[in-house]
Amino acid sequence: MSAVLDLCAAAKAAAPALARASTAHKDAALAAMAAALEADQRRIVEANVHDLEAARAQGVPSGTLDRLTLTPERIAALGAGLRDLVRLTDPVGEIVRGWKRPNGLEIRQVRVPLGVVAMVYEGRPNVTVDASGLALKSGNACVLRGSSLAQRSNATLAAILRAAVEQTGLPADAVCFVEDTSRAAVGELMRARGLVDLLIPRGGAGLIQAVVRDSQVPVVETGVGNCHVYVDRAADLDMAVRIVVNAKAARPSVCCAAESLLVHHDVAETYLPKVAAALGEAGVELRGDPATCALVDATPATPEDWDTEFLDLVLAVRVVDSLDDALAHIACHGTLHTEAIVTGDRAAARTFTAEVDAAAVMVNASTYFTDGGQFGFGAEIGISTQKMHARGPMALPELTTTKYIVEGDGQVRE
Repeated sequence: MSAVLDLCAAAKAAAPALARASTAHKDAALAAMAAALEADQRRIVEANVHDLEAARAQGVPSGTLDRLTLTPERIAALGAGLRDLVRLTDPVGEIVRGWKRPNGLEIRQVRVPLGVVAMVYEGRPNVTVDASGLALKSGNACVLRGSSLAQRSNATLAAILRAAVEQTGLPADAVCFVEDTSRAAVGELMRARGLVDLLIPRGGAGLIQAVVRDSQVPVVETGVGNCHVYVDRAADLDMAVRIVVNAKAARPSVCCAAESLLVHHDVAETYLPKVAAALGEAGVELRGDPATCALVDATPATPEDWDTEFLDLVLAVRVVDSLDDALAHIACHGTLHTEAIVTGDRAAARTFTAEVDAAAVMVNASTYFTDGGQFGFGAEIGISTQKMHARGPMALPELTTTKYIVEGDGQVRE
């Protein structure tokens, strides 16, 4: 077998020990992982500095650099995320439902680990930690393949996590790291039927679509986020300014950042100058339709702007004639990730939440909340934009499947 398949086999061999591990044992491993990250903070930062220097030399965009960066504060947050997982309920063994048949058979549907979860991701070293922690708590082994941009950071993090897991008596191969950053390595993971139970791509649209299209193992499609905020005619305009600035500018490099703003024409003349001023202070460039450009200083939007995940301080803005017009725009250009409405009209909010097709729909709240930690999940392994198995932020329950336990006392089928 190839080196990649060897790693998958090692993870598969480790999976039974994780599946039968007690909650207390898994929690001890998570706590050890968090402590190890904090103890080796300097080593992690040094590795990350090398990655950042190489990325800057390649002219990598600012949004990608932000996702790549590991500061002491971000490393501390990763450790805190692992400790949050300790406090969360272990999904393994949960009885989803149970009943007794007239013939006396007792049937229970019980949550069990998937087995081996593989991740392919780009420029996000935090995923190395989040995926390892979520997989372990849910009783799964993981195989991680990051990108060349974060190679040193990912390799350092994985080595630290593996050592911490092994110190608690669980197999180090609970966390397997693929050092090969070539496309061929991704191809090996996509063909690892029988070794990998689920493959999750997390990155740009090209990576995600290539994996979804070509994988021979089950895949969860995670989110490219062309997210919209629609400001309705009945919106509190001051609230709408705060929400849009947060959704766009708080951290523009994340997939739940707003990329398009839709404004009802009844409030556009009052609202757009307000929000443009606030966004300007945050350094946001506006690209608008003709109605927007007539009211504020904005670059004329191109057709491509409505479909672009900028991941930067750029926002496409359009004035719409109605709620239905906004819904039609989102249906045409959205990516099924996160959509938001700002309105004081409950009927408009109900229509929006009922008709928008997205993993998360916000009412009078920022799109930036679509995040496993913000949802109370501790962390996320990705945000699924598909409709089967899992949708939205994927955390512990989404990394399990179920089996039926049927108990009898000698029954046979007539």
